[in-house]
Amino acid sequence: MANTSDISRGLIVKLDGSLYTVVEFGENKTARAAAKVWAKLKGVDNNRSIEKTWNSGDTIYPVRVERKNYQFLYQDDMGYNFMDNETFEQIIVSGDMVDAPQFLKDGQEVSVLINTETEQPMSVELPDKIVTKVTYSEPGMKGDTATRTLKAATIETGATVMVPLFVNEGDVIRVNTKTGDYIERVKE
Repeated sequence: MANTSDISRGLIVKLDGSLYTVVEFGENKTARAAAKVWAKLKGVDNNRSIEKTWNSGDTIYPVRVERKNYQFLYQDDMGYNFMDNETFEQIIVSGDMVDAPQFLKDGQEVSVLINTETEQPMSVELPDKIVTKVTYSEPGMKGDTATRTLKAATIETGATVMVPLFVNEGDVIRVNTKTGDYIERVKE
């Protein structure tokens, strides 16, 4: 058991039967009343975002979470299949537990958060940036690079990313998986 002084960013707490991760937190002190601790919480096992306020010193219930490296194998009608890199054990995860499934490609390394109480996977996180190949893109017009004009490009995972006009079919690019934005062209 812990109390509100143990709250930190990234901590996962059990609240009303659901699991939430702390996104932001702070303390409000007033002259007459006791201090209050507030936190913005994002649901781990649901898609809710809430704000919660506790009195200073209240008990909270943190959940111990383990982060393991897995490799993406394939997707079928059961869900997304991953393999543990150490034990070679395979797990199946539903699509709503993967943070950016449109950027998953075969053999890609991901982090799986596992609840140590139940040994069940809670979420799958892709790396912040991935390197991928452009499979389809309209050719850019020569000389049309003065403005920051973007065009749609399809990458090897099937997702569509907005890229600058100079990016062509066959180029290798780096993409931010959190926002879906183009970062840069990568030299092979």
